Amino acid sequence: MFKNLSICFMSFIFLIITCLILFSSGVFYLYMDYSVFIEWEIISINSVSIVMTFLFDYMSLIFMSFVLLISSLVIYYSQEYMSGDININRFIMLVLMFVMSMMFLIISPNLISILLGWDGLGLVSYCLVIYYQNVKSYNAGMLTALSNRIGDVALLLAIAWMINFGGFSYIYYLEMNKNSIEVFIISMLIVLAGMTKSAQIPFSAWLPAAMAAPTPVSALVHSSTLVTAGVYLLIRFSPMLEGLIISKVLLLVAGLTMFMAGMGANFEFDLKKIIALSTLSQLGLMMSILALGFSKLAYFHLLTHALFKALLFMCAGAIIHNMKDSQDIRNMGSLMNQMPITCSCLNIANLALCGFPFLAGFYSKDLILEITSLSNLNLYSYFLFFFSTGLTMCYSFRLVYYCLTGDSSISSCHPMNDEGYIMLKGMSGLLFMTVIGGSMLSWIMMPTPNMICLPFLMKMMALIVSFLGGWFGYEVSKFSVGGSLLSLNYYMSVLFLSSMWFMPVLSTAGLISKPLISGSAMIKSMDQGWSEHLGAQGIYYTFSKASAINQYWQSNSLKVFMMLFSLWIVLLLLLNF
Repeated sequence: MFKNLSICFMSFIFLIITCLILFSSGVFYLYMDYSVFIEWEIISINSVSIVMTFLFDYMSLIFMSFVLLISSLVIYYSQEYMSGDININRFIMLVLMFVMSMMFLIISPNLISILLGWDGLGLVSYCLVIYYQNVKSYNAGMLTALSNRIGDVALLLAIAWMINFGGFSYIYYLEMNKNSIEVFIISMLIVLAGMTKSAQIPFSAWLPAAMAAPTPVSALVHSSTLVTAGVYLLIRFSPMLEGLIISKVLLLVAGLTMFMAGMGANFEFDLKKIIALSTLSQLGLMMSILALGFSKLAYFHLLTHALFKALLFMCAGAIIHNMKDSQDIRNMGSLMNQMPITCSCLNIANLALCGFPFLAGFYSKDLILEITSLSNLNLYSYFLFFFSTGLTMCYSFRLVYYCLTGDSSISSCHPMNDEGYIMLKGMSGLLFMTVIGGSMLSWIMMPTPNMICLPFLMKMMALIVSFLGGWFGYEVSKFSVGGSLLSLNYYMSVLFLSSMWFMPVLSTAGLISKPLISGSAMIKSMDQGWSEHLGAQGIYYTFSKASAINQYWQSNSLKVFMMLFSLWIVLLLLLNF
């Protein structure tokens, strides 16, 4: 009777019930235009009160319900994926702590309580990234933790500057005078914090590195928790950012992140890293539309993206699980014949990512591109938006070509099958939401249809770049250029584009190698060199020599006594004369 009551199943039931309650409450709050602000005074001593504040409105409730939906299905999926792990209970507890930290961040209108969730995410993400304990995981975990510490420091500085306003609940001060230096500095710090958490340039290197974590964690982190925390924070602060120069900087940085991630994914062969770079590209899209002032659209895309990205990772996890932990797409091929259900889920998630009509991604992505065409944008930003959309199609079709079609690249005695029933159940829940989630959210959040009137060519632009990107991706995936034909310029350009513009190297060895070399030279010349010679070791050597001489004089030697006696007699005679 109790054989199914594992920690995964119980967590799944609890989270899914909570998700349904929060979603229905969120829809009710949205239609009633209703929000609840709760202040809980924890302690008050001598007029100093420590207050915990919570904000429940449609935005926080619906986002929490989506986080809980994805985490419940991910935990259920982990029951089979992590079944060989003897520490599965510890893993599930870490995931639940991760989700709880995200809850704190979502419902906090106070910068100090936001820091509680923000730092909780950073700490638990480090524990999850180093879960498979090897050197690569440790390096990835340290890069993740230290990159996010920059954002934590920015948030702490923003808290310090909030003292100028007389309180830490930012929600009261969003409509402050935009010309004041305090508003500019706080906005700048909040944007910096958001950029580190959501891995915008120059902090992008940690996001693909975090793929060292188990795949269920990747599905959770890269869809609705860690990487979306920065976007969510900026959505909350968006009224403060409107009209400031920092939003123009954010638009440029986010556009370049979107472009860089799309180009990098076309040269990558690691299945999980391709999907991670795809996440980075979509985060750039959210940040770009947010910088233009359309925070509701960024929120809409945040929710729809969470659904199909979690599904993509779960499908990738099922493939990796069956491939006996091989992640190289060159080793895959003809998976459609061996794993038809998983491949169907992967294809639907891929099409949703590309904005295929009437799937989840279409409703948000198409709307974002049409609003971009309608906005007062320069040609460079416009090009980045649409070219990056084409690149999305490009790497998606390349992935399909390598993994699902063609000849099988594995041995004839392959272990590939679709018999992971628990994993398939977990994926089917997200598959259902990927198909209907976009239209459902569109009807709930925008009940009145808006007419976007554009010239025919601009209206068709999203479709044109998608088809061109898909065709180009198919053609690129067939390239096989021999080593002898590669010129140095071609090789360097491919290396530059495929390594995320050398960002992983610059973020790790490039940043730390010079200080380490100079520190090594310093320690050898100073600490273990002159400082040692003139300092502790030199003093020790001098005193030990003097002590040895002194000891020699004081030893019971008749020769020494006679010599000293003679010397004393001579001195006495000399002094008398």
